[in-house]
Amino acid sequence: MFEDISFYVRKGEIVGFAGLVGAGRTETMRAVFGLDPHDSGVIRIEGKETQIKSPSDSIEHKLVMLSESRRDDGIVPVRSVMENASLASLNQFIYGGYAHRAKERSGVKESFLKMNVKTPTLDTAISSLSGGNQQKVLLSRWMLCNPDIMILDEPTRGIDVGAKFEIYKLITDIVKENKAVIMVSSELPELIGMCDRIYIMCQGRISGCISKDAFSQETIMKHAAGLVNEDSSGGA
Repeated sequence: MFEDISFYVRKGEIVGFAGLVGAGRTETMRAVFGLDPHDSGVIRIEGKETQIKSPSDSIEHKLVMLSESRRDDGIVPVRSVMENASLASLNQFIYGGYAHRAKERSGVKESFLKMNVKTPTLDTAISSLSGGNQQKVLLSRWMLCNPDIMILDEPTRGIDVGAKFEIYKLITDIVKENKAVIMVSSELPELIGMCDRIYIMCQGRISGCISKDAFSQETIMKHAAGLVNEDSSGGA
């Protein structure tokens, strides 16, 4: 699915991943997060080699991932917005053999205020919310884990323009908290407008890395189509 992948992201930085469908972007991120196995390679966090074999390992190392498909891999449609938000951080609310619901509700409510989630109540089924609000609930889920690194795979897919703007602002606010963000997107204007650097993938490899002052849709598409024959991966 991919090979010879080398990239880095710094605190307070948004790094984008562009490429055509089937280029291997999502597969790479799933492997980094521990959803899928990888054959070889090293993941370093804060310069230290880190063993990540499952999502729980990633969460323990403060690395989280907003999945590409909100319906297939994100929401639990039959559960409430509160249950969906607290799903990855239950260890904060279950201790001493008891579920501390008041603390859970308080933590989720505070996160929803930051994420500007619009929901009638915390007990409302998440399936009844708009796509944009569902996405913000999922962002709240991961922010409750207090991550240092966030992988956002197609964070604005399937939501309206107003919700997109809100998501962009939330991502900007996350970066201001000195967190590192990796954004995978099929929308080039989105990547160009949000990112500090953009890696481009083609046929399972990184075919280029472009800094902000050199962003252009034409250059990105040339790398994505494999029309640039140069080693500019920018790996470290």
